[in-house]
Amino acid sequence: MLSMITQNTKDELKKQHYIIVGEHSAVKICGWTKNMIKGFGSCYKFKFYGIRSNQCMQMTTSLSCANRCIFCWRGYSAPVSKEWTYSIDNPEIILKDSLLAQKKLLEGFGGQKKLKNLFEQSKTVKHVALSLTGEPITYPKINELIELFNKEEISTFMVTNAQYPEEIKNLSRVTQLYLSIDAPTKELLKKIDAPLFNDYWERMNKSLAYCSKKEDRTCIRLTLIKQLNDIMPEEYAKLIKIGNPDFIEVKAYMHIGASRTRLKVDQMPWHEEVMKFTQSLIKYLPDYEIVTEHVPSRVVMCAKKKFKKNGKWYTWIDFEKWHKLIKSKKTFTKYDFLKRTPQTDLSGRNIQKEVEEKIKKKLIDKKNSQDKKNNIIDETTEMELQ
Repeated sequence: MLSMITQNTKDELKKQHYIIVGEHSAVKICGWTKNMIKGFGSCYKFKFYGIRSNQCMQMTTSLSCANRCIFCWRGYSAPVSKEWTYSIDNPEIILKDSLLAQKKLLEGFGGQKKLKNLFEQSKTVKHVALSLTGEPITYPKINELIELFNKEEISTFMVTNAQYPEEIKNLSRVTQLYLSIDAPTKELLKKIDAPLFNDYWERMNKSLAYCSKKEDRTCIRLTLIKQLNDIMPEEYAKLIKIGNPDFIEVKAYMHIGASRTRLKVDQMPWHEEVMKFTQSLIKYLPDYEIVTEHVPSRVVMCAKKKFKKNGKWYTWIDFEKWHKLIKSKKTFTKYDFLKRTPQTDLSGRNIQKEVEEKIKKKLIDKKNSQDKKNNIIDETTEMELQ
């Protein structure tokens, strides 16, 4: 069996603070996990769904992918493949070593004395985001691993690029399933995702069709790149209707990692631009409403109106109830473990304007500081200014 990644790729990933697990999996600490342990807030998944960032593990079961998306932080040295032709690690080992890797990566945060409780909580992983890099759904024993996460009472958020419809169809129940839909047309999808499959458009549409039949909570994520795929909301709406997700997340492309060599920083939309696009999108989707936003992540969340009861939104997850239901092996629905969403307001902020004003103030302060340093005295009178 071939090795999924070369030693050079392993060394490169280690420099980027990944821990390689076995032959094809990896763990890396999310910036929001660090932020929450430090007391600086949590990621949008907390505001939208109730996931505590300090107890969330970001990992993948496959470092390989069938796409070379231009907005991805992966470098082009990362492996790409249509099919799994590699050795297959045991799911028990992946679980055990991933949890050990998470613990090791967080060791340096124990010195936060004032927030010691948050650090202690982080030692117990309660959520896993299978979305770090690559395409985790292709791991041949993914369902066995999901069962192990369920047994350990770790919720599962699975993210897929919608190129593996049969794997989506056969996926065991997860807490929430994400499909990334990166363009509104076939031509644009090829340009943005650079897929290996020739039938990439058909695969995506078939994945959406299977998504619509899943019993799980489902979400379609749009990643907007300014001046590229932030167009044709009506065409995105047609695709969303095929997938019939419970939630829609519209987020900005972030200018990070290797994507900086492929895209410009000004192609990263401002939050208010993401909001404006979401508002135009929702006009074509009468079954959905905008629920809330997470400004630091430049993401807006919409939900089906079925998640609104008596004027209140219920998009949060009752994880204790979810684990009881999934362990019971009984039939249950996605509406059986809902929890009220605490905060659903919209800020109406214009981040671009705020940033420009801060930059302007910084420049003025710098000039004033320099003037004082050079002993420059402005003796202009009020009369002269008139």
